[in-house]
Amino acid sequence: MTNEIETTAVYSKENPFLSSILENRRLNKAGSEKDTRHIAVDMSGSGITYEVGDSLAIFPSNDGRAVEELLSLLPFDGDEAVQLPKEEKPIPVREALTRGLSITMQPRKFLQAMAERATGSAERERLEALLQPEARAELTEYLKNRECVDLLEDFPGVRFSGPQDFVDQLKRMVPRLYSIASSPVLFPEEVHLTVAVVRYQTNNRDRVGVCSTYLADRVEKGVNEVPVFLAKSHFGLPEDPDRDIIMVGPGTGIAPFRAFLQERAAGEGKGKNWLFFGDQRREYDYLYGDELERYRAEGNLERLSLAFSRDQETKIYVQHRMLEEAEALWEWIRDGAFFYVCGDAHRMAKDVDAALQRIVREQGGMSEEEAANYVKLMRKEKRYQRDVY
Repeated sequence: MTNEIETTAVYSKENPFLSSILENRRLNKAGSEKDTRHIAVDMSGSGITYEVGDSLAIFPSNDGRAVEELLSLLPFDGDEAVQLPKEEKPIPVREALTRGLSITMQPRKFLQAMAERATGSAERERLEALLQPEARAELTEYLKNRECVDLLEDFPGVRFSGPQDFVDQLKRMVPRLYSIASSPVLFPEEVHLTVAVVRYQTNNRDRVGVCSTYLADRVEKGVNEVPVFLAKSHFGLPEDPDRDIIMVGPGTGIAPFRAFLQERAAGEGKGKNWLFFGDQRREYDYLYGDELERYRAEGNLERLSLAFSRDQETKIYVQHRMLEEAEALWEWIRDGAFFYVCGDAHRMAKDVDAALQRIVREQGGMSEEEAANYVKLMRKEKRYQRDVY
């Protein structure tokens, strides 16, 4: 995520809290092309307090089957002891590969280590060719489609001196951050997450998102085994609850806005709420649809603009709905509303930003430079906030 992150003092990256999963519920209905989960994490006993806009960081474990496949290509059985940085004592290499190290995407450094350990001249030459400056684009494409197991298969003549030498070349497992989808006003000892389960195929091999499938498939409900810590964020509600807010959160980007709505509905502020949500199909992919419709019926959601891209021949996204509502959006913004975006940084957030600039320019009667400066001022005043990834 692009927000600056600060961690709480009690539990941290170095000292995570062992939580458990209370609920693992699929949000998409049967017939959807997606698998999005509502995950409720038990934080009771941690002493951790969170605010809407914060994120939860999770240390996942690798799939045991992937670990065994990797070990099958190495000249050791997995019971040998290895020492990882910051670990108090040695642990079996199988455990290190399961919970301590990344065995998926590998950096250039790993390929360099393989080149140095290649026993055959042909393999060494192939590896060294990939590492040449002029082969940068080819190397990027090659590594994008391969994980550690693929590299060992592609270069069977590479010989690591032993388990410690091998694990020393791997990156440490890094925590994954998920925007919190609940308000502490309603759930003081739980944290809710909205998780898109990632499954895909590259190089003729099935792949999975390490953390999303860890939460969806591999964590036993009710067992205290999920290492987590709170990541404080500068993405949050206005201090004045009477200020209006506009939220743009398609797909799993709905997460923090579900929390925002819970918090605002429980308070006494007079600020109005406007949500732009989108996904593929309304029938199958209207995440938290019952809750959102209830908020609208009860008056806690003044406006709800929906964009389901596959429900018509021409794909419609949230930025299209924004442009359709340009006049009303500008009125809200001109009157001081806060504007929030959460979700995909690569396309959606850029398209939404372009739509916002256009609305400010056309509805506000400004030049391109004036509109850009207006949006910059919104950012400076924290009236335009993004939680993108």
